[in-house]
Amino acid sequence: MQNPHALLLLDEDVWPGLAQALRDRGIDVKSVHELSRTGLSDEEQLAFAVHEGRAILTHNIADFVALALEYYQQHQTHFGIVVAPHLEKGVLVRRTTALLESVSRSQLMNTVRYI
Repeated sequence: MQNPHALLLLDEDVWPGLAQALRDRGIDVKSVHELSRTGLSDEEQLAFAVHEGRAILTHNIADFVALALEYYQQHQTHFGIVVAPHLEKGVLVRRTTALLESVSRSQLMNTVRYI
């Protein structure tokens, strides 16, 4: 059976340990830290997430909301942008899990979700 969760990429500013915590909950997630993709621009990270078919989770709300608008205006598809304030690790795990368990991959596409 196909995993119902969206695929997720964690941006550079997100606690890298979140990747394993989410994998322990059955979520397919990668961190840019694990992939040696740190130091790249937000545009490059989002383009990589799109290439991988993944939503991206970031704390960089302002820049990624602006990128979502650019994608919308240019009729480009992305697989979701999830933005979060800096939260205590357990809260971040719970909120991310709750979001990904409550929306399908298709419902997350081309949206910005706040957790």
